[in-house]
Amino acid sequence: MDTRRKLIDYISADAVFHGDFTLTSGKKATYYVDLRKVSLDHRVAPLIGQVMIDLIKDIPDVVAVGGMTMGADPVATAILHQGAARGLGYDAFVVRKEPKDHGRGRQVEGPDLAGKRVIVLEDTSTTGGSPLAAIEALLKVGAIIAGVAVVVDRSTGAREIIEAAGYPYYAAIGLEDLGLS
Repeated sequence: MDTRRKLIDYISADAVFHGDFTLTSGKKATYYVDLRKVSLDHRVAPLIGQVMIDLIKDIPDVVAVGGMTMGADPVATAILHQGAARGLGYDAFVVRKEPKDHGRGRQVEGPDLAGKRVIVLEDTSTTGGSPLAAIEALLKVGAIIAGVAVVVDRSTGAREIIEAAGYPYYAAIGLEDLGLS
């Protein structure tokens, strides 16, 4: 079985919940994809890294991946580790919701990203708000946004919003892959 199919099977079995949910965006949904249930699992994180690298590998000159903490963090580290295993040099970064009020007062943690091409990650997309917030913080530190990549696209408008803002949008898995469309 191929890596992407294995990942879809794990997400379907362990990370899709049915019921009445309110999403971060405030929207209502009859299912919830809790990707942290699998992105923090030792069996699944390597699959996420491999699938996401396959998704972004042809985007030129990308040196780092990351996004808003918490959802993007395990995805970024999966890419970092699987990339290293393949001899690829993807670093990871974390974007805080707000700059720290102590220490160095940083909102973006990780390597210096000034003048460097980065991919903004999200575990599951709804409105595109989290990647756009991360992009705003990344632009302040001089990063160049090469695109936004999500593990699961909920098909609820994020792609359109991200692309309208001028950024390429990449999704590894859609609702149809999970039997949710």
